[in-house]
Formats: sequence, structure tokens, C-alpha cells
Amino acid sequence: MLVFAAGSSLAATTAAAPASGKSAVTAATVTTQLPRGVVPTHYDLAFTPDADKLTFTASVKIAVDVVKPTSTITLHAADLAFSKVEMAGVGAAKVTVDAEAQTATFTFDKPVSAGAHVLAIDYSGKIYKQAAGLFALDYDTDQGKKRALYTQFENSDARRFIPSWDEPFFKATYDVQVTVPTGQMAIGNMPIAKTEDLGGGKSKVTFATSPKMSTYLLFFGLGDFDRATAKVGDVEMGVITKKGDLAKADFALKSSGPILQWYNDYFGAPYPLPKLDHIAAPGQSQFFSAMENWGAIFYFEYALLDDPAISTQNDRENIYTTVAHEMAHQWFGDLVTMSWWDDLWLNEGFASWMEGRATEHFHPEWNTQLGAVGGREYAMGLDSLATTHPVVQHVETVDQASQAFDGITYQKGEAVIRMLEAYVGHDAWRDGVRAYIKANAHGSTQTDDLWREVEKAAGKPITAIAHDFTLQPGIPLITVDTGACAAGKTPVTLTQGEFSRDRPTKTPLAWRVPVSAQVAGSSTVAKTLVVGGKGSLSVDGCGPVIVNAGQAGYFRTLYTPKAFAGVSASFAKLPAIDQLGVMSDAWALGLNGQQAVTDALDLVMATPADADPQVWGKVAGVLTNVDGMYESAPADRAAFRKLAIARLSPVFQKVGWTAKPGETGPVATLRTTLINSLSILGDPAVIAEAKRRYAADKTDPAAVPGSLRKAILASVGRNADAAAWDALHEQAKAEKTPLIRDQLYTQLASVQDKALAAKALDLALTDEPGETLSANMISKVAQLHPDLAFDYAVAHKDAVNGKVDAASATKFIPGLARGSADPAMIGKVRAYAEANLPAGSRGEAEKSVASITDRIKARKAALPAITAWVSKKG
Repeated sequence: MLVFAAGSSLAATTAAAPASGKSAVTAATVTTQLPRGVVPTHYDLAFTPDADKLTFTASVKIAVDVVKPTSTITLHAADLAFSKVEMAGVGAAKVTVDAEAQTATFTFDKPVSAGAHVLAIDYSGKIYKQAAGLFALDYDTDQGKKRALYTQFENSDARRFIPSWDEPFFKATYDVQVTVPTGQMAIGNMPIAKTEDLGGGKSKVTFATSPKMSTYLLFFGLGDFDRATAKVGDVEMGVITKKGDLAKADFALKSSGPILQWYNDYFGAPYPLPKLDHIAAPGQSQFFSAMENWGAIFYFEYALLDDPAISTQNDRENIYTTVAHEMAHQWFGDLVTMSWWDDLWLNEGFASWMEGRATEHFHPEWNTQLGAVGGREYAMGLDSLATTHPVVQHVETVDQASQAFDGITYQKGEAVIRMLEAYVGHDAWRDGVRAYIKANAHGSTQTDDLWREVEKAAGKPITAIAHDFTLQPGIPLITVDTGACAAGKTPVTLTQGEFSRDRPTKTPLAWRVPVSAQVAGSSTVAKTLVVGGKGSLSVDGCGPVIVNAGQAGYFRTLYTPKAFAGVSASFAKLPAIDQLGVMSDAWALGLNGQQAVTDALDLVMATPADADPQVWGKVAGVLTNVDGMYESAPADRAAFRKLAIARLSPVFQKVGWTAKPGETGPVATLRTTLINSLSILGDPAVIAEAKRRYAADKTDPAAVPGSLRKAILASVGRNADAAAWDALHEQAKAEKTPLIRDQLYTQLASVQDKALAAKALDLALTDEPGETLSANMISKVAQLHPDLAFDYAVAHKDAVNGKVDAASATKFIPGLARGSADPAMIGKVRAYAEANLPAGSRGEAEKSVASITDRIKARKAALPAITAWVSKKG
């Protein structure tokens, strides 16, 4: 357990504050794991990696401000060995390492005086095989195996590479010099300032001095890379891939230029670095897919490369939104950084919202604003259980910081921003953001710094509303009762409660809730703020009233039975975003017993054939969700599947296996969604065609187009028998393209047959799949066989944890059980947590317990009604 020293040296406030003096945040108000008496201002780092031996040697000179005389200096260090530590004018230091606290304390024979000093450290460290600190990724090529090096420091792993004040509040500048094999490409946050040939196959690369930034944003990469660039104003935009893959990064490069220009305008501050690289690396992590290192954004290949041999329309859209997300961080996170991990959502919630804004602006044809409903639903799935937490949450340890990267931080944060932006207006929100960036550039902030600027720009009080949704957990429940229409207006009464899946009798929290409503088919929207649990509206028009029209609000909507009947009758004519919202609320409330669970299924049946493809995607999701609930009732499942297949098959027949000229992106995505869903539902026609196409791939180039490769492999893999599984395995072993190879190994782990799933688990712990793919295979087994995967991981705990990156160490094994419906798993998860995890690091285990408990309850309550409904439908 790490002990905090917040405010332990208040005199450090001036030294630690940003040079601009603009930030309202001081050291006294920021949580820390380190004393405040010594503050770094600049790191001068020189290092030499040995990729073959997986080690590195380094020396760093750290310019520090000492606030008051001290004989000891404590900073962060993990897995580092120190050979010499000294300070000019003071002498050498004795080194004491606390491995558990991940710190090193340097003790000098005489006190270090107050003022500026330089701390010089010679040390060595290890290169990891998982994405933490400086790490290596191996990959196959036609010339044999290759190895590349990269760094990953968020949230608390810079200390594995450089002894440092590894907390976001401690910003400093960096000079980095590295000795590398001549001919390999070295990448840093800044452009290369100088390269010197040392002879003997070695070169010394010196990068330009960085701006002031947090440790977790420092980056280094090294390998046999290709780089392509494009000039965007004064900024050199680049993409970096392993050799031969540049063409696959072209979509990302072409997309990023317009995004950069748009962000420059939106934030009111130009991107401040001379270059911005997007770096693609083979492999995977259980913790992240991309990382916003300033000027050098890291991506795993699946998140950046558009490979026509396997990439889908959904992949292209994900590449775009990921690039937009990470680029938004260059301002929200890099230029202005949260002071401590309590306010992580300032980084992640905002970037999640901004990615949507950019995508809506540049690609309206993708209709991606509908995806915001799905993101909100994911957040509500977490936020409705007792294990939730506020958006702004208190973080005390490294493990807790790692666990803070979740759907509440990202998706709820995004949803709250959408709601507040809709409340104050787009222009006022943007003006507030611009003021926030200007006031805090190169500094550190807390959430209220943002609210203060938006409130000033909007001239409208939002802080109290924002506090309700970010400082307390949970979801408001707005109950709707409509009166008789009179004089062309419909009165609406609103009552605020709380939507909770596992605490039905809890006293509801209170929120100030912005609510919008309109009569179905009307263009006039009425708005109000529900305060003190009550509110009312007078809505123009007569007819069914849609509450949360446009779906900007973060709350569940519960209609009285009469009001819902009207909404249901008008469902086919609602805007797509409201169809998604109404269906999502009905499904969640039905599973929770607050309205008939079959109401959502009635909406499934009422969905018109010409509904938006994303609405049909939601329909498919509801049906496959129900199918999963029947896993222990095969006869009832068969009856349900007959109905579900009959509902989806006409839509799939219309979409077809083959893309039509001029079809939209959402239609292309619906095609793969329906192939996957119908395969899950056991549709014999779709499964047979997927198998036929897979078998014909070797002789017919059109049998498995790249856009369908994943869906076809998923169907074949899920339904594989032993012979088919072995054939997939042989194909995986022979494949050289990492994106396709990883997909094949993923499908080996996504098989319904339990014996084959067990075989995949054994395979995952061998060296064959690759160090970073093993954990993903175990996770994939857990999707269909959570009990099997969890039991296996516990039985092979040390081996499994060896395949997991440091940031996921307390989350991975407990998370495998989350999809279980076996009551016995509750005790197993808790027993594992008690035996293996510190008391403050059991959040993921408790989330799994809550999910299992809720799933058992929901199935018991909902299945009888669903089964009766299926029988009635024939």
C-alpha cells in the first residue's frame, strides 16, 4: 500500500506550478505519492537499448528545484538498478529501493540546499515483452522474425524506464539521446535534431528539446520502419509502420491533416509541436489500443492500418475515430493535463466526445451520432450497479489508477459532455473550451477549471448540474406521465428517481436533469430542468410524447403503460436516434422488472424494414442477448432462435453477401453485423455459406472479400468441429501478415465447442501465438466459456499473469468471470481476489461479482415472460 503525501511540502507550490502561472491548481490541492519538497524541471536522458538481451543502460541528469534543505530525495523507480547517483556540489548518494512502493530514495551525507540543482543518475533496466515501460514486439516477415521497441508509460510506467517524478502534475522538459543500430529508425516526441555515426554499426540520435509535459507522455520507438509524411501548415504529419505497410496507413495519414486543422480552430490554439507521428505496431494489449504520446501517437496495428485483405467498414470508422480521439488528446491531456488521476475523465471523456464531433463533421454519411447512444448504454450498464463510481473519482494507488480507465471515465464522461453541450449550446461550449485551453496551456487542471470557463462563456449556470453528474455515481430515472392534449399542447409530468439494477430499495440520489421532449413527428422541442425530483413540460402538438428527444440526456426514461403504448405505436416513424433510445430504455427497464420485458421485443417486431442500419444493429443485439440467456434451456432456445432468425433473415436477404455499388458505410457494417448475429443464432443457411466461402478461398478470390473475412472466419471458428479447428490452426501458423494471423488465433479461441475452447487455452500459454496475443485468446474463450476461462487462469495464475501487461495485472483474471451466470463463480472470484489482490485493488473483482449476480437475477425474472411471448408469436 502506498502512502500519500499530499501537501506535505506546501512551499513547493510555486516551484511546481506551471511557468505561465495561469493554472488554478497548486501542489497543495493535488493528490501525490511523492513528497513535494523537490520538483523536476528538466530531464537530460541518454540511453542504449540492447534489443537482443532485453536490457538497456542509461544516464539521466535531472534539473530540480529544492524547496527547502533536505538530505533525501525520493522519486519513482521500478525494476531499475542504480550504479551511481550524485549531485554536483553535494556528492554521491546512498540508494534505497522500495520495490513495493516503486520508489527510490537517495540519501546524501549532507543536506542539499534550497535552490536549483542537477541530480545525475547512472542506471540500467529491463525491456519487457508486454506493453509497459520500454518493451519489445516480435513479428514475422518473409525475411524471418523481427523485433521492434516501443514505450508505454500511461498511467504509471515511465518509472520503469527513467527514474522520475512519475505523476501527471510534475511537468518538465526533456532532452533525449539514444545509441541505436545504424540503419534502424528511432522515433521520439520531437524531430531528430542530429544523428552521429559512431562506427561499429552504431549511431547516436539526438532529439530536439520537448515542451513541458508529464512523464506518461514521453515516447521512444526503434525498428525497421517506413515513414510517410504530409505537411499540414507548419506541422509535419507522419505515419510510421513496419517496412512494407505504409500503404495501409494512407487512410490515417489523409484523415489526420483535416482533423488537425479543424482542432486548431476548435481549440483556438494551434498544435504546438513541429511534428505529429502516428506509429503502428504489431501485437495487442489488454489495457489499450492507442496512446496519445505528445507528437508520437502509438497504435497497435489493428487500430491504425486499413488492410484491404481483412479490414471492414467498421474497422475504417474505428481507425478514424481512434485517430480523432488521440489527436484530441494533444490538447486535452497533453497541452493541458489533469493534475491527478482523479480527473482522468478530463482526458478520456473529452477525447471520446471530441472524436464523435470530428467524425460527425467530416463523415456525416456514417451517421455516427447514433453511436453515442450505444456508448451511453455501455456506461449505464456499469453505472446501474453498486460497484460504479463517480466520473471524478478518488484514486490512491497505481492499481486504482489503472482501473480508472473504464466505461464510466470514457463513455459516461462523453455522455455528460454531450448533455451539457446541448444544454448551453454548441457555440458557448466551444468558447468555454477555448478559454480553458488558453488559461491552462502547459499546465495542470482539475474538473472545476473547465466548468468555470464554460459557465463564464455560456452565461448560464452549469456547475451545479455538472457536479450532480460527475461527483456522484448513478443514473437518474425520469418517469413520464402525459395528460390530455388541450389547445394544441400536451402536458407532461416528470418525476426523478434512480435506475439501479442491484439496489431497488435504495433512496434515490438527487440530480438537476436537463430534459427535452417533443410530440412524435413534431419539429418543436420543449426543454426543462428537473429540480428537486419534479418537473413539467407543455409540449406543442397532440400525440405520443418522446422524452429525451435527440437522446442528449444521461438518464433512463420510464413511461406509464398508457404513454408507452403511444410511443410504441409511433415507433416506426421516430428518428433513428430516438428509436435507439426508446428501445434501449425499454430493454434495460424490462430486464430490471420496471416495465414488461416484452415491450422491447415488441419494438423489435415493430422495427420497419427501412429503419436505419444501426437500428437494425440494435435489434440484432437484443436478439443475440436473449439467445445468450437461454444457454441452459436448449428447447426454449430453439423456439426463440426460429423467431429471431425469421426476424433478421429478410433484412439480411436485402443486404446480401455482396456489396452493391454506392452502398453506404452503415449498410456495409450491417452486413457483417447480421452475418455474425445469424451465425450466433445458429442460422444454418448463413453458417453453411460462410463455410462454403471459407473452403473456396484458396481457389476463388471473390469467395472471401477482405470486408467479409472477419465475419466469415468468426462464423467458421465459432461453429468449428475438431477438423475445422485444426485447419484454422494450420492456417494461423502459416500466416505472415500480423493482422490476419492475429484474427485467426482469435477465432481459434472463439469456438463454441468446450473441448476445443480448452485446447485454445492451452495453446494461448505457449510461445506460438506471440507474447501479446495470449491474453487476448484467453479473453475470447471467456466470452463463450467464462467459467472455463476463469478456472483455467486461476489454475495457471503465474503463467497467465506473465502474459498480461502491468496496467492490467489486477483486472485481467477477475474480469474473465464477468460473463458467467453460475452462482458458484461469485465465491470463486472473491476467493481469488482475497488471496491475490491488495484490498484496494479489488474493484474489477467486485464488478465481476455484481455482473454475475445481476445476470442470474435478470434471467430468472425475464425468461418466463420472454418464453411465453415467443410461444404466443408462434
